[in-house]
Amino acid sequence: MSVYDYTVTEIGGEEVSLSEYKGKVLLIVNTATECGLAPQLEGLEKLYQTYKEQGLVILGFPSNQFMNQEPREGEEIASFCQKNYGVSFQFHEKILVNGKNADPLYHYLTSETGNKKIKWNFTKFLIGRDGEIIKRFGSTKVPEKMETDIAEAVTNS
Repeated sequence: MSVYDYTVTEIGGEEVSLSEYKGKVLLIVNTATECGLAPQLEGLEKLYQTYKEQGLVILGFPSNQFMNQEPREGEEIASFCQKNYGVSFQFHEKILVNGKNADPLYHYLTSETGNKKIKWNFTKFLIGRDGEIIKRFGSTKVPEKMETDIAEAVTNS
Protein backbone atom coordinates (compact mmCIF):
# COMPACT_ATOMS: atom_id res chain seq x y z
CA MET A 1 0.00 0.00 0.00
CA SER A 2 0.99 3.61 -0.56
CA VAL A 3 -0.80 6.96 -0.60
CA TYR A 4 -1.47 6.32 -4.29
CA ASP A 5 -4.06 3.71 -3.31
CA TYR A 6 -6.37 6.37 -1.82
CA THR A 7 -9.01 8.64 -3.27
CA VAL A 8 -9.80 12.03 -1.74
CA THR A 9 -12.55 14.58 -2.29
CA GLU A 10 -11.51 18.04 -3.37
CA ILE A 11 -13.53 21.08 -2.36
CA GLY A 12 -16.41 21.08 -4.79
CA GLY A 13 -16.94 17.33 -4.53
CA GLU A 14 -14.59 15.99 -7.22
CA GLU A 15 -13.07 12.66 -6.27
CA VAL A 16 -9.37 12.44 -7.09
CA SER A 17 -7.09 9.45 -6.85
CA LEU A 18 -3.81 10.31 -5.21
CA SER A 19 -2.21 8.18 -7.93
CA GLU A 20 -2.52 11.31 -10.08
CA TYR A 21 0.38 12.66 -8.02
CA LYS A 22 2.79 9.81 -8.81
CA GLY A 23 6.25 11.23 -9.25
CA LYS A 24 5.50 14.28 -7.10
CA VAL A 25 6.56 15.02 -3.53
CA LEU A 26 3.47 15.46 -1.35
CA LEU A 27 3.02 17.34 1.89
CA ILE A 28 -0.29 16.34 3.47
CA VAL A 29 -1.56 18.63 6.23
CA ASN A 30 -4.69 18.66 8.40
CA THR A 31 -5.79 22.27 8.75
CA ALA A 32 -8.22 24.44 10.71
CA THR A 33 -8.79 28.13 9.98
CA GLU A 34 -9.60 29.12 13.58
CA CYS A 35 -6.61 27.32 15.09
CA GLY A 36 -3.84 29.36 16.67
CA LEU A 37 -1.48 27.53 14.31
CA ALA A 38 -3.34 28.75 11.18
CA PRO A 39 -0.58 31.28 10.39
CA GLN A 40 1.45 28.23 9.35
CA LEU A 41 -0.62 28.37 6.16
CA GLU A 42 1.49 31.34 5.06
CA GLY A 43 4.70 29.37 5.58
CA LEU A 44 3.25 26.35 3.79
CA GLU A 45 2.34 28.55 0.84
CA LYS A 46 5.88 29.92 0.76
CA LEU A 47 7.27 26.37 0.62
CA TYR A 48 4.78 25.54 -2.11
CA GLN A 49 5.80 28.54 -4.20
CA THR A 50 9.50 27.76 -3.68
CA TYR A 51 9.34 24.06 -4.59
CA LYS A 52 6.26 23.50 -6.78
CA GLU A 53 8.34 23.72 -9.97
CA GLN A 54 10.50 20.92 -8.56
CA GLY A 55 7.45 18.75 -7.94
CA LEU A 56 6.12 19.68 -4.49
CA VAL A 57 2.35 19.41 -4.05
CA ILE A 58 0.70 20.47 -0.78
CA LEU A 59 -2.69 18.98 0.04
CA GLY A 60 -4.74 20.58 2.81
CA PHE A 61 -7.33 18.50 4.65
CA PRO A 62 -9.53 20.67 6.89
CA SER A 63 -10.74 18.99 10.06
CA ASN A 64 -13.08 20.21 12.77
CA GLN A 65 -12.01 17.44 15.12
CA PHE A 66 -9.97 19.59 17.50
CA MET A 67 -12.03 22.01 19.60
CA ASN A 68 -14.28 22.83 16.61
CA GLN A 69 -11.60 25.05 15.10
CA GLU A 70 -12.83 24.59 11.52
CA PRO A 71 -16.37 26.00 11.46
CA ARG A 72 -16.27 26.78 7.73
CA GLU A 73 -17.28 24.46 4.91
CA GLY A 74 -16.00 23.73 1.43
CA GLU A 75 -15.21 26.71 -0.76
CA GLU A 76 -15.48 29.05 2.23
CA ILE A 77 -12.39 27.35 3.72
CA ALA A 78 -10.33 27.77 0.54
CA SER A 79 -11.47 31.38 0.11
CA PHE A 80 -10.61 32.25 3.71
CA CYS A 81 -7.14 30.70 3.38
CA GLN A 82 -6.49 32.45 0.09
CA LYS A 83 -7.66 35.83 1.36
CA ASN A 84 -5.92 35.70 4.75
CA TYR A 85 -2.79 33.67 4.01
CA GLY A 86 -2.36 33.81 0.22
CA VAL A 87 -2.85 30.04 -0.08
CA SER A 88 -3.03 28.64 -3.61
CA PHE A 89 -2.43 24.94 -2.90
CA GLN A 90 -5.24 22.38 -3.05
CA PHE A 91 -7.78 22.01 -0.26
CA HIS A 92 -10.17 19.11 0.22
CA GLU A 93 -13.51 18.59 1.87
CA LYS A 94 -13.52 18.44 5.68
CA ILE A 95 -12.59 15.07 7.13
CA LEU A 96 -12.02 13.30 10.42
CA VAL A 97 -8.37 12.44 11.06
CA ASN A 98 -8.79 10.24 14.17
CA GLY A 99 -11.13 7.53 15.34
CA LYS A 100 -13.04 4.74 13.67
CA ASN A 101 -14.64 7.18 11.20
CA ALA A 102 -11.36 8.81 10.23
CA ASP A 103 -10.71 9.22 6.53
CA PRO A 104 -9.03 6.07 5.12
CA LEU A 105 -6.01 8.13 4.01
CA TYR A 106 -5.45 9.23 7.60
CA HIS A 107 -5.88 5.66 8.88
CA TYR A 108 -3.07 4.74 6.51
CA LEU A 109 -0.84 7.72 7.39
CA THR A 110 -1.11 7.11 11.14
CA SER A 111 -0.74 3.33 10.89
CA GLU A 112 2.44 3.77 8.85
CA THR A 113 3.95 6.21 11.36
CA GLY A 114 3.77 4.22 14.58
CA ASN A 115 -0.01 4.16 15.03
CA LYS A 116 0.15 7.50 16.81
CA LYS A 117 -3.08 9.40 16.52
CA ILE A 118 -3.11 12.95 15.21
CA LYS A 119 -2.64 15.15 18.28
CA TRP A 120 -3.73 18.47 16.79
CA ASN A 121 -4.25 20.55 13.67
CA PHE A 122 -1.32 21.03 11.30
CA THR A 123 0.25 17.60 11.61
CA LYS A 124 2.20 17.15 8.38
CA PHE A 125 3.25 14.10 6.37
CA LEU A 126 6.02 14.33 3.76
CA ILE A 127 5.61 11.75 1.01
CA GLY A 128 8.33 10.92 -1.51
CA ARG A 129 7.91 10.62 -5.27
CA ASP A 130 7.50 6.86 -4.80
CA GLY A 131 4.44 7.31 -2.57
CA GLU A 132 6.28 6.27 0.59
CA ILE A 133 6.14 8.35 3.78
CA ILE A 134 9.45 10.11 4.38
CA LYS A 135 8.63 11.91 7.61
CA ARG A 136 5.85 12.97 9.96
CA PHE A 137 6.00 16.44 11.50
CA GLY A 138 4.09 17.47 14.60
CA SER A 139 1.69 20.39 14.75
CA THR A 140 4.16 22.86 16.17
CA LYS A 141 6.86 22.19 13.56
CA VAL A 142 6.71 25.39 11.54
CA PRO A 143 7.07 25.12 7.75
CA GLU A 144 10.35 27.03 7.75
CA LYS A 145 11.92 24.27 9.89
CA MET A 146 10.80 21.63 7.37
CA GLU A 147 12.48 23.22 4.37
CA THR A 148 15.65 21.13 4.52
CA ASP A 149 13.61 17.90 4.44
CA ILE A 150 11.46 19.20 1.59
CA ALA A 151 14.46 20.39 -0.44
CA GLU A 152 16.07 16.98 0.04
CA ALA A 153 12.86 15.19 -0.98
CA VAL A 154 12.39 17.14 -4.20
CA THR A 155 16.07 16.71 -5.07
CA ASN A 156 16.68 13.10 -4.09
CA SER A 157 13.44 11.16 -4.18
